[in-house]
Amino acid sequence: MAKKKANTPAESRAVSRRKPAAKPARAAKAPSGGEIFQVKVTLVDIRPRIWRRLQTRDCSLAKLHDLIQTGMGWSDGHLHVFEIEGKEYGHPEQWPKDGMFDDDKLDERKVKLSTLVGNGVKKFRYEYDLGDSWQHAILLEKTLAAESGATYPRCVAGERACPPEDCGGPWGYYNLLEAMQNPTTPRHEELLEWLGGEFEPEAFDLDAINQALARLR
Repeated sequence: MAKKKANTPAESRAVSRRKPAAKPARAAKAPSGGEIFQVKVTLVDIRPRIWRRLQTRDCSLAKLHDLIQTGMGWSDGHLHVFEIEGKEYGHPEQWPKDGMFDDDKLDERKVKLSTLVGNGVKKFRYEYDLGDSWQHAILLEKTLAAESGATYPRCVAGERACPPEDCGGPWGYYNLLEAMQNPTTPRHEELLEWLGGEFEPEAFDLDAINQALARLR
């Protein structure tokens, strides 16, 4: 049997310069599912600001609607719609069977916060009560790790009371506040009866909000 030919010095140097074989690429880690989304909700056209900072696990826009309603203090008695990058999202079942939920509106149940964040979306609008037109600015502030022992969703901060339902939007709200501050006008007594008592615009009860949010878990 023929002997194996030894490498020449030049061949030996070439072999020594060869790169080691590449290691197989590691598979990407799957998301842990523990991400928390911090969302700031601010009523538009109202000064001083009325706002809430909510924290939630990943959820659909339909679920976010529930969190906004509860966190702000609305009663969910009117239509709503999200507007995100020129597209409208709503819940088909809330619309009358008269074609109002047309092909231009998308199903809010099929879009999650994680999808929006993944697509680079940080800001969008939420409108509640299309008559009074309460516009809310929604800001996806950040994602963070869930705190040990914490329960979600929760409200971590906010200021001022939600306006009364059906008071006429931002401009009607300002008129209401003005009348409530002037007890000598007949309108004051009418509003007291309509509201069922005094309205405290500066009131903000974080514990009560979180008790209400706990029912959505």
